[in-house]
Amino acid sequence: MLLLNRLSREKPPYPTLLSRYLSSASASSKLHDQYSFMPPPSLSPQNHQNPNSTPKKKRKPLYRPPSSLDRTGKKPTHSDLPFDFRYSYTESSQSVRPIGLREPKYSPFGPDRLDRAWTGVCAPVVEPKLKFVDGSENPNLEEKRRWWREQIQGQPLTNAERKILVESCQRHKTKKQINLGRDGLTHNMLNDIHNHWKHAEAVRIKCLGVPTVDMKNVCTQLEDKTFGKIIHRHCGLLVLYRGRNYHPKKRPVIPLMMWRPHEPIYPKLIKTTIEGLSIEETKEMRKKGLALPALTKLAKNGYYASLVPMVRDAFLVNELVRIDCQGLPKSDYKKIGCKLRDLVPCILVTFEKEQIVVWRGKDYKPPEYGQSFVDRECFDDPESNEEYSKESCSSDESNDHQDFYSSSDEE
Repeated sequence: MLLLNRLSREKPPYPTLLSRYLSSASASSKLHDQYSFMPPPSLSPQNHQNPNSTPKKKRKPLYRPPSSLDRTGKKPTHSDLPFDFRYSYTESSQSVRPIGLREPKYSPFGPDRLDRAWTGVCAPVVEPKLKFVDGSENPNLEEKRRWWREQIQGQPLTNAERKILVESCQRHKTKKQINLGRDGLTHNMLNDIHNHWKHAEAVRIKCLGVPTVDMKNVCTQLEDKTFGKIIHRHCGLLVLYRGRNYHPKKRPVIPLMMWRPHEPIYPKLIKTTIEGLSIEETKEMRKKGLALPALTKLAKNGYYASLVPMVRDAFLVNELVRIDCQGLPKSDYKKIGCKLRDLVPCILVTFEKEQIVVWRGKDYKPPEYGQSFVDRECFDDPESNEEYSKESCSSDESNDHQDFYSSSDEE
């Protein structure tokens, strides 16, 4: 018995092992030929990887200023847009000429990136040397803009089409919108509007802050620079339609500004003495204006379209008006005062103690009725149903209307 156990424990002979190996190899080859099975990379010994190891992130390249980038062989960008490129189209006036520059004439589009020269204020569509002596705009450019806009707009919208587009831009339908703040309609914002027009026929624009003092200028510049059409307006909310014949692939070339240029130096808004008054009379008027009760208190980033008619109405009773601007940045209430001077019109007295004091002047004439801007406007066809017109004028965005806070409410 012990002899049998010992013989069974001995290793099998070599021919037996060889036959077993060949049989297993032939079986595995048959399985591979039949099923084409390949082991996964995680099981192969050559590609052994640690599953818990985190992949190494690519190192971010160091910042290189635009002046160090190699542009050899690249041509400057050309744009056919028939207007001068400015940083802000609503907060800059072509009628007021600056008295100096705060920096050299570095183009904010980058060196050799645009085929227009930068004058320190704008990039004109025509050469600065070829402009008219009186500074007026070339009438051909205005005609070209009008023709371009008519070609893109095509046939006007019907009331039903306009209602559908306005409804699609409401807050309960979409959250996409463009915010227009204290800088107004900037140049790069034109590119944002065209990007929205890739996916929708209309875009919602929310206007707050300094530009809302002159909403008529905001609407005019939007239609003039984008070649679109405003089909709905309620307070600071606008709906801008791209046009029937607009094609996203044929959109105009809009070169982007790479940085914000410094504002040029303009003449002082507040002079030592008011024109027509002596130094003592000017000082007395400033003290009297600061002692007056405030007409209204401006909220930060509010809606100021009703400010101009309020000042005009106040001038019918008082010759001086004070507006409380506590909490607003200094640049904001200075821009508001500059707009009031041109729109009311009036004379700026002082900006001391975060207040705007304006004087109506000696020969003040109230403006004619109908010159003020309307906060809410109907764009329906007058031949359509009256009930639909009333319905389209109302908007669900009334909650976004930010009114002024009067001085009595603050107390």
